[in-house]
This record gives sequence, C-alpha cells and structure tokens, in this order.
Amino acid sequence: MKTLAPIFDAIERSAHRIREAITNEDLCYGDSCNATGDMQLKLDIQSDLIIAEEFSKITAIKEIASEEKEEAQTLHAKGRYCIAYDPLDGSSLIDVDLSVGTIYGIYEGAFQAQNMIAAVYVVHGPRLEMVTAYKGGIRHYIFRHGRFQEQKIIQLGEKGKLNAPGGTQQYWPAHHKRLIDGLFAEGYRLRYSGGMVPDLHQILLKGGGLFSYPGTTDKPQGKLRKLFEVFPFAFVYETAGGEAIDDKGRRLLELPCDDPHETTPCFFGSRYEIAKVREAYGV
Repeated sequence: MKTLAPIFDAIERSAHRIREAITNEDLCYGDSCNATGDMQLKLDIQSDLIIAEEFSKITAIKEIASEEKEEAQTLHAKGRYCIAYDPLDGSSLIDVDLSVGTIYGIYEGAFQAQNMIAAVYVVHGPRLEMVTAYKGGIRHYIFRHGRFQEQKIIQLGEKGKLNAPGGTQQYWPAHHKRLIDGLFAEGYRLRYSGGMVPDLHQILLKGGGLFSYPGTTDKPQGKLRKLFEVFPFAFVYETAGGEAIDDKGRRLLELPCDDPHETTPCFFGSRYEIAKVREAYGV
C-alpha cells in the first residue's frame, strides 16, 4: 500500500481538477474521435490531459494507457507500474447532470489482467466519491470538509435487488433477454443510467445485484474495454466478495488482452446473480 500511496494521491488531485472542469468548462464536442471511434467531448480530452500530467510526476509509473489515446505512453522507463484509465466514463450524461466517473486499473509490469494489483474509481455526482481496491481490501471515501473521509468497508451480499442491463435490447440474444426478464420477475429493480461507474457503484453500495453488458448482434464482443473498464471493475467486485465473468463463464481477470482497446461481454454481480448468468448462458 505504501508504494501505491503517491499514485492514490495523484488520483485524488486529478479528481479535484476534473470536478472543477466539469463544473466550469463547456460541454461541447471537440474535433476528433477517440481510439474506438466515439466523439470526444472537450471534457474527455481535458480530463485525459489532467490525469496524464499528474501521473507524469510519479517516477514509479512506467506507462499509461487511456481510452482517449491510440497507444500506451511511456512516462518513466525504469518505473514499476502501468496504469490504464478511462478519464471520464459516461461523459455524454454530463449535459443532463447525471453522475459520471473515472476508472483506473493499476498493473505491475505489462497490461494484463493477472498483473493487476489495484483498481480505483471516482464518482463525480452530487458528492465526490472514491473507491479503492487492493489486496488489503476495498475502501469507500466521500469528500467532505476539504478531504476524502473513509466510510464503512463495502461488502456485497450473496444476493442483491438491482438489475442494470446494458446494450440495446433489440440486439440482445434470446437467452440474455430471458435472463433479464427472469430477474425482473423475481422482483429486481431496474437501475440503469448508461454510465458504468454510477451503475456499478450503486450495486456495490446497495449490497448486490447484476450489471450486464452482453455480446449483441451489433457488437458481438461487447462494448466495454478490458483494460480501462472491465478489468478494474472485475478487481473491485471480486475484492468486495462478488464475481465477474464473461459470456463463456470465464473470470474476467483471467482473460488475455492483446490490444489496449479490446472489448469483451461482461457480467458483474453478487454470487446469486452470476449463478443465474451461468445458467442462462449454459456455462
């Protein structure tokens, strides 16, 4: 933990600067698309630059990879850690004033799931919040009175009540639709904003449920990126006592990653819901 402290400090500084940008900067689009073809808000670009600047000050960081950059960038050749991040997840929700976030995966050595040693995400909502996960456990912080204050330890229950299904329904496979409909028939409540960070954060804080983004007919390999989004949240959910798998039943943290922007179908939840996913997918 001590060796990661400067990185966590840099993430905190970035959180404050991004919060300031969200509050005061315009929300218009820039003149370019990111590496996966999504139009970039100026805030996406600015958030990326803020994080890169803060990380550049830390000699322990060897490389960084961002959703907004085509390739990884070397910061310090003798560094120990590689960090992949999504600077502003859900940025299209800002103009309607919904929560957005930032996601970080911290790897020791190469950018592969088995090398992940910590994950962090920040929620920019009515409150500024941060969740950190590492071998020592998972911690939840809320910014109050000028500093991040630690809250109770997050722990997922065996079964939850929330259902957050991603992807366009008309493109879902039939067995996935039966899974989602079955959970609603059991009394699960729909909670889906279109932002990965706020939806997964809500499931965590409410004790459990299912977040799903399946392979669809228009996106057979899913939409969410392994390095920047999927692996970090898989690490968080497993640390909190939940599970995270793909559509073949494999642990997300055992999947290879051959390209920084590679995607995968993904399911995050309590053990009961993940068992339902395995049953529906026959894995």
